[in-house]
Amino acid sequence: MAEMGRTEILTRYRHLRAISTHHHNEALRFVPDSALMEQARRLGLTVGKMLVAESLDEVTLAYDLALYTAAPGRSRGMDRYVRHAAVAPGSDEDVMLQALLQARFSVWRVERRHETAGLVMLDLMRQEEVWLVDEHLEETAHPGTSLAMRLSTPEAFAMTCGVVVPVDAEMMEEVFDTMLERVHGDADAIANDRRFATAIYRIAVMDALMSLVRFADPD
Repeated sequence: MAEMGRTEILTRYRHLRAISTHHHNEALRFVPDSALMEQARRLGLTVGKMLVAESLDEVTLAYDLALYTAAPGRSRGMDRYVRHAAVAPGSDEDVMLQALLQARFSVWRVERRHETAGLVMLDLMRQEEVWLVDEHLEETAHPGTSLAMRLSTPEAFAMTCGVVVPVDAEMMEEVFDTMLERVHGDADAIANDRRFATAIYRIAVMDALMSLVRFADPD
């Protein structure tokens, strides 16, 4: 990957992005309405038994949680999907699916532009740098910008799983005040806890932050 130029990297990225989109679309079939409503309720997107949202972007936050998180003893939407997905071992479809299953959520800060394509991001929870390829963020995100995202790593570079939420110090202080009452452990344990993403998404809904951004590379 290091010897590939920008054109080759972006071609590879777009190919994997298309596969990722297919997997996500198929995985949604394994999210029952009850699971979606449960996540929507946690985000403040329900009134009684009705789903209410300002935009589809807000609903996608609930889908993200239903696909990638689950309470102890319960399976994630992605886990149910992989049991039925017909992918050839070692194929790009398999590589992408395995990367999605291991996707990590965190708050990431834009450090600088990557020398070839994309951005160099710092995982603020784990203090690790990652090379992110995302055409929209490369064009719009400036150094110092902090974003809550779930990233998969199917190649030497990482890719978003779709949801991108802008965050700032005040918002994260509120999130940590909530999390520290419920979750014990180091920063990695907090980032891996399903309630971390839920807390960030809930504030994003309450503050109408999703109206300020669009999903990275929407398909």
